[in-house]
Amino acid sequence: MTGRLSGAAADAPPIGVLVVDDDPLVTDGWSAVLQTQEDLEVTGTAHDGAAALAAVDRHPPDVVLMDIRMPVLDGLTATARLAEDHPRVRVVVVTTFESDAHVWAAMRAGAAGFVLKRAPATDLVHAVRTVHAQDALLFPSALRRVAARHTGAGAGPVGAAARDLTGRETEVLHLLARGLSNAEIAAELHVGRETVKTHVGSVLGKLGARDRTHAVVLAYELGYVFPGAG
Repeated sequence: MTGRLSGAAADAPPIGVLVVDDDPLVTDGWSAVLQTQEDLEVTGTAHDGAAALAAVDRHPPDVVLMDIRMPVLDGLTATARLAEDHPRVRVVVVTTFESDAHVWAAMRAGAAGFVLKRAPATDLVHAVRTVHAQDALLFPSALRRVAARHTGAGAGPVGAAARDLTGRETEVLHLLARGLSNAEIAAELHVGRETVKTHVGSVLGKLGARDRTHAVVLAYELGYVFPGAG
C-alpha cells in the first residue's frame, strides 16, 4: 500500500494529519500506516483532547484523527472547539462501535465523518483523503446505519429553512446522502459540475451546514432523507 492516490497532482503538498488517541500503541500504529503514503504526512500525535487543541494551535494540520474517549478533554468536546476555532481543519472521529451515540454527536459538533478502530489500513487512508477533498461523503453506508436512530429528530428554525429548498436542491441533497461526489451528481443530473457546486452551496447555506457531511446529518434529522433511501 504505497504511492499517491490515483489522479493526485504530483507536486501537491502532502496532506498533514494529526493523530489523537490516549493509547500510544494506536497513535504509533496509525502514524506508521499513514507515513507509508507519499501524499500523507503525520504532523504529530496527541494523547488527549487538550493536547490535540494545543497541537492544532501550534501547527494546524489538514486532518485530525480524533479518538472520542480520552482523559483531560474528550474527543467530542475537542471536535466542537476545533470546528469553531479552526473550521478548515477536518476531523475524523475514531470509534470502537459505529452505533455509539457519540459518533452522531461528534458529526453534529463538526466532525467530517468517522472510522472504526478495527478498520483496515486502506479505510484509514481513504478516510483522510476523502475528508480532505471535501467532495464526497465518508462511508455513506455506515452513516446510514448510525442515522437510523436519529431520522426525524430535528425541528425548529433549521427545519423551517429546509422547507425553502427547491426541488432540485432537495434532489441534490438526496444524492449527497448517497455519497456521490460533485462529478457523479453532475453525471446523474446531466448538468455541469459548476452547476452542482452552486446547488451544493445553496443547500449548505439554507441548512446552515458547515459542509456536506453536516448537511446530510441535518437532512436525516429533519426527515428529508431516510436511512433506507437510495
